[in-house]
Amino acid sequence: MVEALLFAATEPLDLTSLTARLPDGLDVPKLLEELQVHYEHRGVNLVQVAGKWALRTAPDLHFLLEEHRQTTRKLSRAALETLAITAYHQPVTRAEIEEVRGVSLSKGTLDLLMELGWVRVRGRRRTLGRPVTYGTTGGFLEHFGFQNIKDLPGLDELKASGLLEGSVRTDLLPLSHKEPEDPLEEGDDGSLTTLVDDNPHNRDKKLENSAEIVDIHG
Repeated sequence: MVEALLFAATEPLDLTSLTARLPDGLDVPKLLEELQVHYEHRGVNLVQVAGKWALRTAPDLHFLLEEHRQTTRKLSRAALETLAITAYHQPVTRAEIEEVRGVSLSKGTLDLLMELGWVRVRGRRRTLGRPVTYGTTGGFLEHFGFQNIKDLPGLDELKASGLLEGSVRTDLLPLSHKEPEDPLEEGDDGSLTTLVDDNPHNRDKKLENSAEIVDIHG
């Protein structure tokens, strides 16, 4: 029954959703662990992303699905850099994103990432002007296959996850959206090496800075 629910689901299911749909008395966490082992070396794997469970094609078989993939389009380099900065430096303000990128940021770029469900407003800084801060969402974790924000990889793994490719389904983009031109589009190699900090000490420092955030979402 657990397999049937996961197979029929259009999106990952959390433990609460699965338990509510199954007979009382079942040890759902144990069943999920057993299924995960069962599917470990099969064409379909049971994976956990963003605290939810889903059946996904085994990584080594993705090439078989190339011709069946939905139409995608590339995100602009500005959007990719903004997403990476937000993921690694969150909660982060617009001004801080611009400081890391070294160029001004069009409001349309953040709007697009928010409409895709990958970025959300986190709160406001207790500083002059009380600037809005941004962070990533559960949808971001699900799309790129991360269990939680602490699992964010180094640069090589970041590329493997697809984050640096920035391909998104065309039907997910708002019909009215037109990405703004970005000063870095021409002549820029798109390197994000300066955006990814593999030093655990520096990452911990960023987490400490989050204490000054007021969460407006409760």
